[in-house]
Amino acid sequence: MTAKLATCEQAVGKAPISSKHFVLATDLDGTFLGGSVEDRCRFHDWIENNRDTVGLIFVTGRDPEFIVDVTSRQGVPRPDFVVGDVGTTIAEVTRQGAVEPIADLEADIAAAWNHAGADAGEMIRSALEDIAGLAVQPAGFRYRVSYDIDRTRFDDDARATACAIVEELGHDWLISADRYFDVLPKGFSKGPSLLKLIGYLGVDPARCLAAGDTLNDLTMLECGLPAVAVGGAEKALLEKIGGLDHVLTAEAIGTAGIAEAIRAFGLHPNI
Repeated sequence: MTAKLATCEQAVGKAPISSKHFVLATDLDGTFLGGSVEDRCRFHDWIENNRDTVGLIFVTGRDPEFIVDVTSRQGVPRPDFVVGDVGTTIAEVTRQGAVEPIADLEADIAAAWNHAGADAGEMIRSALEDIAGLAVQPAGFRYRVSYDIDRTRFDDDARATACAIVEELGHDWLISADRYFDVLPKGFSKGPSLLKLIGYLGVDPARCLAAGDTLNDLTMLECGLPAVAVGGAEKALLEKIGGLDHVLTAEAIGTAGIAEAIRAFGLHPNI
């Protein structure tokens, strides 16, 4: 599969990402889109000026439509690949900027989501519709259901009930930034999907930096790649990663924290 994809990349004039000296796998909000305007511009320009040696993967809770918008209309560097929807979308980004899922990598995600032979999204929305403090997000995600949390109403009892329902249905739940409640296929999240993607692409794990700032980045930061929790990261995330030697807790916020980690790990000579 790796050879097949490399051939596809070469056919559209793209050097295989496995040939890049360094690959950044980064969360968006608070991380690649975080920090001061000056720091973001400086780092995004560095990415664009070093495309021959730097590969870029977005690993985000955002959906493909957001990624297309932020890269086409807001001047953010376009990634080579995307692990989106909290790890339930694995896709290549075309030269035209479209996000195209890689069917081979999503097959087991789809199977885990619809394991009961019915539309899991509909079942979950129905089962959680009476939980106080959860407002379902309207986007039509394929293999996840996501909610906004009203912290004044989503108390300990509501949380325990929601989590028990999700587990009984055979899925995983994730709360991040104390604002979002995600229901995911069991066993799938950012970390496992990122490892699956870089293995498929033939990327050297030692040359790939994972960067994030909230609890939905935890599995990505703890999966064994060189990693950074950027400055300003969620306290609950910092508590979880404490003591992990391969994870740097950066002082600088957002993109400046990513640059701090690239230097600390010696991942690219030109930064």
